[in-house]
Amino acid sequence: MYSVFSQISTWLMDPFINLLYGLESLPLVYAFVLGIVGALAPCQFTGNISAIMLYGNQSIQRKMSWRNALSFIFGKMLAFSLLGFLVWLFGKEIQQELTLYFPWLRKMMGPVLVVVGLFMIGFIRFSGTLKLFSLPKNLKGESAIGSFLLGMSFSLAFCPTMFVLFFVTLMPVVFSSPMGFIMPTLFAIGTALPLIIILGIIWYLGFSGTLMKKGRKLGKFVQNTAGVFMIVLGILDTITYWSI
Repeated sequence: MYSVFSQISTWLMDPFINLLYGLESLPLVYAFVLGIVGALAPCQFTGNISAIMLYGNQSIQRKMSWRNALSFIFGKMLAFSLLGFLVWLFGKEIQQELTLYFPWLRKMMGPVLVVVGLFMIGFIRFSGTLKLFSLPKNLKGESAIGSFLLGMSFSLAFCPTMFVLFFVTLMPVVFSSPMGFIMPTLFAIGTALPLIIILGIIWYLGFSGTLMKKGRKLGKFVQNTAGVFMIVLGILDTITYWSI
């Protein structure tokens, strides 16, 4: 299964990898385009599709989900910026330590997607007066805090391809460039570009809140469909990365 994801990702990444060869003299643009390549890496591929389904569904159901989507992107920005800062501060020693945790963080993404999908279809519900951070909304990415945490967790789900892109390809340029401190942030924005494009299309075409106007039954059907898709994607992701 991983080889299938890898082949699809390689096919999508090739044009951007070729573009990178002419951008070494423009480090900020280089970091952004490298982030786009990262968005198509096998481990980020499922995360980006899930984010598109989640926030695209929210935008079509009710109104544009810019706040939650931006919180998700900010979570990614903070995660990659902190990683870059830690490597800059402690050097290769911390990089080697972090690699021990990345495989387990990556393996958690599949189960998280399954849980989010189960919340979306209403299979899991909370009753009573549980108020801690509005837990159900956070797990479904329906709050700024939940979206921020999802963005951070998805970003830390490294696979070999993402490790090479960030630590081996990006960080040496970060160390050698006077603007290196901002490059991990631009890399993070690049990884979120597919989500930004899809939400921009929904906003531009005026699809925001479309299903709210059409009725609750249709809206519920779309949400359930998105939830089932998330569950299937999570199961496939779990099978893929727990078997490596």
